[in-house]
Amino acid sequence: MLRLFRIAANLFTALILLGLGAAGLFYWLAARSLPDYDGQYSVRGLDGRVEIVRDNVAVPHVFGDTEADVYFGLGFAHAQDRLWQMMMLRRTVQGRLSEMFGERTFRSDELMRRLALYPAARASQAHLAPETQRALRAYADGVNAWLEQVNRGALGRGAPEMFVFKSDIAPWAPADSLAILKLIAFRMTGHLEDEVLRMRTALLVPDRVQDLMPDAPGNGIAALPEFAALRDIVPGDAPGVPVRQALAEDPLYPLAAAPLSGASNAWAAAPSRSATGSTLLANDPHLDFTAPGLWYLARLDLPSGGVIGGTIPGIPAVMVGRSQGFGWGMTASFADTQDLFLERLNPANQDEVQTPDGFAPLTLRQSIIRMREAAPITIDMSWSDNGPVLPADQFNIAAITPPGHVVSLAWTGLSERDTTLDGYMALMRAGDIDAGIEAGRAIVAPAINLVLADQDDIAMKLTGALPRRQADHQSQGRIPSYGWVAQNRWDGTLPYSANPEFRAPRGGILGNTNNKVIDRPFPNHVSFHWGDTQRIQRWQRLMQNREVHTRESFMETQLDIVSPSARALLPLIAAELWFTGDPAPEGTPERRRQRALEMLAEWNGEMNEHLPEPVIYSVWVRALQQRLIRDDLGPLARAFTHVEPIFLERVFRDVDGASAWCDVLQSAAIENCPDMARLALDDALLWIDERMGGSLESLRWGDLHQATHDHPVLGRVPVLRWFVNIRQSTSGGDNTLMRGVVRGMGAQPYENVHGAAYRGIYDFADPDSSVFVTATGQSGHFLSRHYDDLGELWRRGEYVPMSLDPGLARAAGVGVTRLTPAP
Repeated sequence: MLRLFRIAANLFTALILLGLGAAGLFYWLAARSLPDYDGQYSVRGLDGRVEIVRDNVAVPHVFGDTEADVYFGLGFAHAQDRLWQMMMLRRTVQGRLSEMFGERTFRSDELMRRLALYPAARASQAHLAPETQRALRAYADGVNAWLEQVNRGALGRGAPEMFVFKSDIAPWAPADSLAILKLIAFRMTGHLEDEVLRMRTALLVPDRVQDLMPDAPGNGIAALPEFAALRDIVPGDAPGVPVRQALAEDPLYPLAAAPLSGASNAWAAAPSRSATGSTLLANDPHLDFTAPGLWYLARLDLPSGGVIGGTIPGIPAVMVGRSQGFGWGMTASFADTQDLFLERLNPANQDEVQTPDGFAPLTLRQSIIRMREAAPITIDMSWSDNGPVLPADQFNIAAITPPGHVVSLAWTGLSERDTTLDGYMALMRAGDIDAGIEAGRAIVAPAINLVLADQDDIAMKLTGALPRRQADHQSQGRIPSYGWVAQNRWDGTLPYSANPEFRAPRGGILGNTNNKVIDRPFPNHVSFHWGDTQRIQRWQRLMQNREVHTRESFMETQLDIVSPSARALLPLIAAELWFTGDPAPEGTPERRRQRALEMLAEWNGEMNEHLPEPVIYSVWVRALQQRLIRDDLGPLARAFTHVEPIFLERVFRDVDGASAWCDVLQSAAIENCPDMARLALDDALLWIDERMGGSLESLRWGDLHQATHDHPVLGRVPVLRWFVNIRQSTSGGDNTLMRGVVRGMGAQPYENVHGAAYRGIYDFADPDSSVFVTATGQSGHFLSRHYDDLGELWRRGEYVPMSLDPGLARAAGVGVTRLTPAP
């Protein structure tokens, strides 16, 4: 027995030592790929010398002898810090993920192949300005120079993930950057899914679609009126699980669910509304959270002047940021740039579809998707005159496709003459608003609102190609339309001059929270579906509560966590429940309900991570919406993953008979809205009790609302996930200015998965006092201290300086990388 025990002990010790040895070997190999920020490299492709000075948070300040050398340096820095992320973005848009991940990513690859974003990007390259093409080539050379250093110096394959998922790395090409820009544009455009969901809802409740998917009320809001006209008024805060959902839960799927497709806040103050006598600009673009985040901060020392701000690894441009006297921010415009078309197949020839002139052949092509550990799969792809035919098993398209039909997509971003990168390059060279607005002319997709500021003025311009639809379009682009009907087809795009523009507002303030900016009748409208009807209310109040603003007041607005939705909805849904009924015995469900109502009655609507009230409110309104729609929509109710405040307001105000949603069709009794509110509150308290337990006072919103910056690949690997995933307790919610959109599905529906991954505030009275922050860190290497060092600042609502002064960058730098031309 003792002998057996000794053998077992020795085996156990050996296993521990082997495990430690394997872990040590992996750590050593992974650490090899950490870049040396003080390295000196002799590289091919340079005209002169390049210095990459990384400041104390590892933001690279790139200096070069020529403009091309600066872009070379940016490509080198991007590859040093984010090589894996860049390769994954490229594989995604090329439709080549399955070569590494097998059947898991087949649907992603199939979608990308059918959309043909990469071929469109390659075709667009020839239509770019010569200076943009030179920048793309120089950037690609910089990326490839780092790949050469990795191979020559055996630098751990460039990223630790490369050891887990081994694959060859092809050299970077200019088309790769253009394709990634198209992929980002597609991720920011959600009208495709809105059309499908609207159609599916209309099939079940044709008379009540307007309740559940309402148009944004009121006129458009962009520029605010003069402060003097409002200063005596206290503004109030006015009032089957789908296949697509399962795909959206996979972090390797290229698109998030529609409520997470894109957002952002941006606003500016003219000198008349600024305490400094010059302009102020704030911007916080909203994207889905990942580790590392999509944003990468950089400063470029261009011949036209220094530029600093947010870049996206793989793209040679500062997408949001500022120069010495000019700044620009962006928000998703929610312009309707996508339409779905039902295409009728020829019964006698399935390779033809009906057109206004009779049946015409589809454009057909095959594509082979190579699979890891499985046989390759050949897919048959087709295009109609309207666009690519989409796979029926994605986006729930099968649910709206009649027999003998397929569905195609028209989207401005599919253009093979896409000059969007020209626009961003011109923004970096622009020195004033006139040049900034002109730069926007080249942007095709995504359609975004550019908020601009120079030292004297502010402006906002909607950029991007808008489809020209005909006035007698059968569906106005709101639901899929017949592709063979001439009046439904696009007639090119509208001229840039037709895009809404706001400049030098009399009130001195303008901005956008993805709200409706203009109310124009179809077909000259911008959209029927907008990204916000709530945050804009809070923004108006904060802007008009003071006559002049400062950098600090803009910070307060970016970090504001008051929910106008909670303030508007609670008096409606709880009106018949508050302060009614006799006191209930302690420990009973009735007493718990009364206590919850008492707490909400005293709450001011702040979605603070340390408070219990946001938990009760959020779970309650989610349960309420599901109770109202579940009996009418059946399984489709699960597709409405996020609470629509206007829907609940319409129901409880009985707008156009919307209170009919409160009656349960499957029951004999006639339920009213207070009944549903009470039942939903009981549902919510039961859910809270089962998952969180304890007293209501001990609840904490931050425990449910954790920001989930997860690694898309290693984030699900046991043990490794503890090193690569970044989790943070956060405040805010779906409808707060400091936006933290909940997941809305799965086992953790209240996790914070989408928000301001970048924040920047620029003061043009003292440009070097400008500040910025991102949600994670500069490095994509989880062993680097710069992997998450900005994340804690971001969580606490803090910022770091944003200076174009090279002396400041060098003074507290973490290293200087020097590149010289190889002989």
